[in-house]
Amino acid sequence: MKSKTSKGTFREWFSAEELHQESKKWCSELKFARDEQKFLNHMIKDYTMDILDSDMFNTVQPVVTSLDKLESDLVQLFKKVQLHENQLQIMVDDVDQSKMENAYLDTHSELVKEMADYFSKYRESKNKIFTMVSKVIKKKKQKRLLN
Repeated sequence: MKSKTSKGTFREWFSAEELHQESKKWCSELKFARDEQKFLNHMIKDYTMDILDSDMFNTVQPVVTSLDKLESDLVQLFKKVQLHENQLQIMVDDVDQSKMENAYLDTHSELVKEMADYFSKYRESKNKIFTMVSKVIKKKKQKRLLN
């Protein structure tokens, strides 16, 4: 008789309070990123003429496009996090629903990855925008000094 070996997966079990705190932190980070994106858009609009004058439009355009995509991704991700937070009830009710609790934890793990991926892309775009706008500002100051 052969014994079957099952491949178990290790899953860290978080308390409902830990899951709630992490979801709240995500919401806060996403709200901050949304406000920061408004600032970045405003900054780009303020320096649009200078960007066009400095012939950097072709390098700035893809970054602005990626920022726009990240804004729409943020809205979708925020909705997912809010829904996830609203479904926390599954973890705190006194009913034993192991399948639903496991599905909730799977969703939580997916959201951890999505948040990390989103903020990685967001930081990259943000850094590119700041670098480009600072170059434009430096060129503008140089022109002013030469005149």
